[in-house]
Amino acid sequence: MTTEAKPSPRERLLDAAATLTYRDGVNIGVEALCKAAGVSKRSMYQLFESKDELLAASLERRASGYVGTLLPPADDGRSPRARILHVFEQVESLSGAPEFHGCPYLAAQIELKDRNHPASRVAHRAKESLTAYFRAEAEKGGASDPGLLARQLSLVFDGASARAGIGADTLAGLVAPTVAALLDAAGVR
Repeated sequence: MTTEAKPSPRERLLDAAATLTYRDGVNIGVEALCKAAGVSKRSMYQLFESKDELLAASLERRASGYVGTLLPPADDGRSPRARILHVFEQVESLSGAPEFHGCPYLAAQIELKDRNHPASRVAHRAKESLTAYFRAEAEKGGASDPGLLARQLSLVFDGASARAGIGADTLAGLVAPTVAALLDAAGVR
């Protein structure tokens, strides 16, 4: 019989921050975070310099999982066009879940406003990484202006994610044709 190790207070705080900030926003109180994690405020402040540092660490911790959900495996044999479309198919699929509230990185940036906030810097890097992915695939696919296309795709991603996240629109049948039109216009194969 094996027993699973109980997550550490640090892990519980990171998990609670990820869950609560995605659902309720970054202005969630320290008390609510500590209660959800089953950790005292004193312990939280021993583990993290501030709530801001906890939020940044939480976003950083889940970045690879989020990217892994969106991006196809490296060198999966698909065309750059199909690899770009995959990202939008993933966000369309995710957006159908009742607990979908949009891109957590975009939401953090919008809520925080302060570009120098530690969590905002983490979110900015995550968003830059997605744009860099689009640019690299656009270059491989022969886009006429890979930088512009990458920015356009990021705009569509953020807009689609935000609109679906607030329940203003559904993405089915909307995002893929929009992205396909951009890819066609840029000459991406």
